[in-house]
Amino acid sequence: MSATTAKNKHIDDLHFEHQLWSSEANFFSDELKIYQKRLEEVASKNTSQDILKQVEHFQNKFIIQKEQLDILNHEVTVHEQWLAKQAKNHPVAIDHQLFADHKTMHERMDAFRKIYAELKVEFNRFLANTL
Repeated sequence: MSATTAKNKHIDDLHFEHQLWSSEANFFSDELKIYQKRLEEVASKNTSQDILKQVEHFQNKFIIQKEQLDILNHEVTVHEQWLAKQAKNHPVAIDHQLFADHKTMHERMDAFRKIYAELKVEFNRFLANTL
């Protein structure tokens, strides 16, 4: 996206989005821990090779999602640090200055939410069929 087509936002708006994304990522991370514990329960109660293959499948998916959350959190933190540096270096009228929106980050968060929601449905279906 070129600078001329990018939507610009105030620093407060960007900071607010960062806070939301960080909170959301923390929630997803906590939820993944709960799902992992549930998966361990399923594995301990089942010896079927088919079930254990599915357990491994979900373990791998949970690891991937956790890695993606870590990457997204890191990118949010880096951008937040950059904004803080801008505010420190240009304290006069920083709240009137416009910054480029982070459209790519919006798209990545939306994509993560979609994939994560599909994983939750798949996992809950697995649990319903297994327990």
